[in-house]
Amino acid sequence: MNILIPNSWLKDYLDTNATPKQFAQAMSLTSVSIERIEKVDDDFVFDIEVTTNRPDLMSVEGIAREASAVLPEQGYTAVFKPHKNSTSLPTVTKSHLLNIQNDKTLVNRILAVVMDVELGSSPDVVSKRLERTGIRSINSVVDVTNYIMREKGHPSHVFDYDRLTNHTLIIRKSKKGEKIVTLDDKEYELPGDDIVADDGSGTIIDLLGIMGTANSVVTDNTKRIVLFLDNNNPDLLRKSSMNLGIRTEAAVLNEKGVDPELALPTLLRGIELLQQNAHAKIVSPIIDIYPNKPSTKKVYVSRERIQSVIGTDVSDETSAKILKHLGFDVSKEKNEFHVVVPTSRADDVSIPEDIIEEIARVYGYHKIPNNLPTIPEQNYYHQDQNEFYWIGKIKEAFRFWGFNEIYSYSMVSEELLDGPVENAVKLKNPLTNDHAYLRRTIIPSLLQVSQENKRRDTQNLFEIANVYLKKKSGLPDEKLHLAGLMKGQEATFMKGKGIVEQLFKTLGITKFGFEKKNDGIEGATISIKGSAVGSIEVGEEITFELDIAQLLS
Repeated sequence: MNILIPNSWLKDYLDTNATPKQFAQAMSLTSVSIERIEKVDDDFVFDIEVTTNRPDLMSVEGIAREASAVLPEQGYTAVFKPHKNSTSLPTVTKSHLLNIQNDKTLVNRILAVVMDVELGSSPDVVSKRLERTGIRSINSVVDVTNYIMREKGHPSHVFDYDRLTNHTLIIRKSKKGEKIVTLDDKEYELPGDDIVADDGSGTIIDLLGIMGTANSVVTDNTKRIVLFLDNNNPDLLRKSSMNLGIRTEAAVLNEKGVDPELALPTLLRGIELLQQNAHAKIVSPIIDIYPNKPSTKKVYVSRERIQSVIGTDVSDETSAKILKHLGFDVSKEKNEFHVVVPTSRADDVSIPEDIIEEIARVYGYHKIPNNLPTIPEQNYYHQDQNEFYWIGKIKEAFRFWGFNEIYSYSMVSEELLDGPVENAVKLKNPLTNDHAYLRRTIIPSLLQVSQENKRRDTQNLFEIANVYLKKKSGLPDEKLHLAGLMKGQEATFMKGKGIVEQLFKTLGITKFGFEKKNDGIEGATISIKGSAVGSIEVGEEITFELDIAQLLS
């Protein structure tokens, strides 16, 4: 994920003596990657790459908080200045002005307020900041929703209050085949199970967390709006966004799991900006429906564990300072840190190693000494104990014998299964029916490749891959197998048998044998020291398959 942030906007939240270039170097070294700095008029714009596990950094405020921890460890002063909302209002769960019915399995939290507004152009400071972050300025109302998303990191939406039939929003799953027209005038047929809001009559008026619809969008005639924030089930939202091909910034952010605790400060900031830029007046209480509050998570990590993992002495004061600047609550009892994880990091930090990683990266990996660990006793390395060495020898041998190595899917269709379906492992959620089962043998995949290349009269193919044997419970057994296929005038049972014999000779295996198959299939069972390790079969092609684990033993 990438985000554009102007330096002038960042300074509203961060007081630092680092220049833009120094800021970019320090952050790239220990936190987000700042890929580019562009000078725009009297400002600088940072192009910042944020990893997908850190949606809390997809905002001006999030980057400023992160920088307040990073920059001091690189020798700069930095103080985080969180915005203090001038608006503080009580919340309710119901209002006679707006009826909202939520499904807690779909939406974690809903916040809404009705306001009178006057549409116009946004102030230059708002429009320029939006444009420098890649967002087009529209009007004084819509711009606020984009502004607070970029500043706080929680997407929001505005409805035209007077276009909502019965002033009702019912949150539900869509039905397959329902149609919507989004605010960019594109029509979509919904696949079903999408999170939508309807107006009580069955008409969909919003595709929640992704994009609004044309029938409730703010127009030039809008007088009253609903400022609306929804914190949705990220899995369902991503599925809808991908199925429909609607990849808005709100969708990309929401699917990563935005902190629901961020919703109220974002709404209050939106109210404040609407009052300033659109002469807005609050005409309803703030509705706050919050069925799925995140639980508090606490992680315990000892001082000794921190020093052991990092490999250098980071003082307790430094560790605590770093964590506090990152938003963690920290207390210490004897030699153990008790760390309360902020809700914004609940999906990212859960074990002591996560806490240690936060300390280490902000402290600076470049400051950790490059000392090799002491090796008290060194065992001699034996090549013959390395599985990859033997697999390499097998591949090299087959290459010299004129075989081509292939890679095929481990998942196959029911038609390509060997044996009864109930003996195979079936995927719960296959991408297609052609990849619904984990294969028990590689041979059918080789035959399929051969069939797809039937214009080639002579074929010599091999593959080394896992097969999967079903167990009564738990995950299947993974077995590494070698399979080969020969097709053409020279493809005979004796030629195939000779290839297997030569393979054994290459691997130093001498006690092996071939016994005629007794299952009605022409071919032979291959054994080593009396134990079956594979088979060779005769048909239109000569095929063989061997258990590599047994060969290596």
